[in-house]
Amino acid sequence: MDFRIISIPPFTAVTSGPDPEADFSPEGILGRFDRYFSAITPSPRDSFSPRDFLFYNKEAGGLEWWYAIEDDMPDGGFDKVGFEGGMYLTYFYRDHEDEENNRLYQEAVEYIGKSDVLELDERPGHYSMGHIITPQELIEAQGYAIMECFVPVKLKNT
Repeated sequence: MDFRIISIPPFTAVTSGPDPEADFSPEGILGRFDRYFSAITPSPRDSFSPRDFLFYNKEAGGLEWWYAIEDDMPDGGFDKVGFEGGMYLTYFYRDHEDEENNRLYQEAVEYIGKSDVLELDERPGHYSMGHIITPQELIEAQGYAIMECFVPVKLKNT
């Protein structure tokens, strides 16, 4: 697999907080958070992608969702967090195909492990994360979404 390495800038985000139940139902933590940020229409200046990231917070033991906001965006009553940014190795897979995601993640970790210049940079607040890259209207038309995964990396000896 060919991987790409990107840089994500620092940003302020609102957070769903960790959800040990991974509840995406309308009443669940993640479902309410999805409804909150899906109602925001960023200005053209702020329409960069991706703005939302889903990851497993190991310390808190639950899925957590972040949405990057600007000063004039509503926070929906959710807590704000700072994200320091960094470099990420990325790959894509069909959402909900967990075996494929696990295979690609292992392949990515192996690729990083063999690199002369990169090393894995997973740590508290800096985990592998994912983002749905498929536009909603295409998801509805084809019946599935593509997830982009971001695996944190850094230069060796930094």
